[in-house]
Amino acid sequence: MFDIGWSELVVIGVVALIAIGPKELPGVLRMVGQWMGKARRMAAEFQGQFNEAMREAEMADIKKTFDDASAAAKDLSPTNLLTSLNKDVEDAMKIDQPVMTPTTPEPPTAETFAEAEAHASAVETPKPAVPDAKAS
Repeated sequence: MFDIGWSELVVIGVVALIAIGPKELPGVLRMVGQWMGKARRMAAEFQGQFNEAMREAEMADIKKTFDDASAAAKDLSPTNLLTSLNKDVEDAMKIDQPVMTPTTPEPPTAETFAEAEAHASAVETPKPAVPDAKAS
C-alpha cells in the first residue's frame, strides 16, 4: 500500500519521540493502531460486500442462461419437432403441386410442312472431311 522503508520508519519514530515525548508516546501509538484496525475492518467489510454482490450477479446470469436453455429444450421436444416437420412437408407439397390443364395438340397443316421443307433446304448439310492420302 504505502512504500515506506525501514529508514523512513526510523526517522518518523525519532521525530515522534521528540515531538510527543517518551511519556505519551505509547498512548499515541495505541490510538494510531486502533485507527488502523478500524480502517482495515471497514476495508474488509466493503470488500466482502462487493464480492457478495458479484456472486449474486453471476448467479443471476447463470440462472438466466439456464432458463433460456431449458426453454429451448422444451421447444425441441419430439412432438414439437414432428408437428413442425409435418407442417413444413404440407407447405412444400402445396407449393410443388403441378397445375394440370388438358391440352390437345394441333394437327399439322400443309403450311407447317412447307415451312419445314424450306428451312431444311436452306440449311446446308456439312460434308465429312476425307483425309488426304498425299499428306500421310
